[in-house]
Amino acid sequence: MTDFQDRVAPANRKIGWIGTGVMGSSMCGHLLTGGYRVTVHSRTRSKAQPLLDRGAQWAEDPRAVAAASDVLFTMVGFPQDVRTVYFDETGILAGARAGTILIDMTTTQPSLSRDIAAAASAKGLSAIDAPVSGGDIGAKNAALSIMVGGDTTSVQAAMPLFELLGKKIVHQGGPGAGQQTKLCNQIVIAGTMVGVCESLLYGYKAGLDLNRMLESIRGGAAACWTLDNLAPRILQRNFDPGFFVEHFIKDMGLALEEATRMGLVLPSLTLVHQLYQTAQTLGHGRSGTHALILALEDLCKVHVSVPPA
Repeated sequence: MTDFQDRVAPANRKIGWIGTGVMGSSMCGHLLTGGYRVTVHSRTRSKAQPLLDRGAQWAEDPRAVAAASDVLFTMVGFPQDVRTVYFDETGILAGARAGTILIDMTTTQPSLSRDIAAAASAKGLSAIDAPVSGGDIGAKNAALSIMVGGDTTSVQAAMPLFELLGKKIVHQGGPGAGQQTKLCNQIVIAGTMVGVCESLLYGYKAGLDLNRMLESIRGGAAACWTLDNLAPRILQRNFDPGFFVEHFIKDMGLALEEATRMGLVLPSLTLVHQLYQTAQTLGHGRSGTHALILALEDLCKVHVSVPPA
């Protein structure tokens, strides 16, 4: 066992976690279940209270979390949040001790992940970018797909921790490679989501029993996670977030920025990005991504409804 692996074994329990939102709270909880002693920080302390009730320790700022940790996870909202959490005077890099490994699980700019890795290396630290896919369901069930960028030694050392959080963990390459992979993931999800929503609109106007229609198409070539997990929520008119519309808009914007930098034109992603911005304008920025149907309903002047069973 390496020195780092020894220091992050459950018996030593020196783990930090920053960000206790829809997914972060469940993910941090799995580390507690795994026997780790965890120090947490969140902008809103009340969101961390369930973790504190389970034995996590509170820290007043990211610097204090870093000072108490051998390995530190971050799961925040937007690139500016990541930059502040790492580079602010009360941030992680101001408090982390040499040898600490930093794992950012936020979806952010690949260039920012590379900046964090370079700054960490200069201080004798290691940094990994490890964004995830699977939403609230994957987070609760420890079944996330984790896309990892960073040096091989650090990634291998952190693997026992990743295995508490996800089912599919793939090392994609050096710093930033995890983020680039996550943006590929979001491009696929964007196209899939608009297809699912348009299918429901079409089926409704065609007079189909939508639950029966879904039963058929889930078993064929259209089968996908979105049909299984989010189409039923749409039919229930349950738009609680597994992943916020406003965060998905951010992710698509990052992908479009990277595409422009690489000289690519992604017309489908551009269209879906605009449709999601419409959903946000209609007041659904804090709803789940399946609230895209609300923007399409507004456009078509149709309200998809399913008679009670």
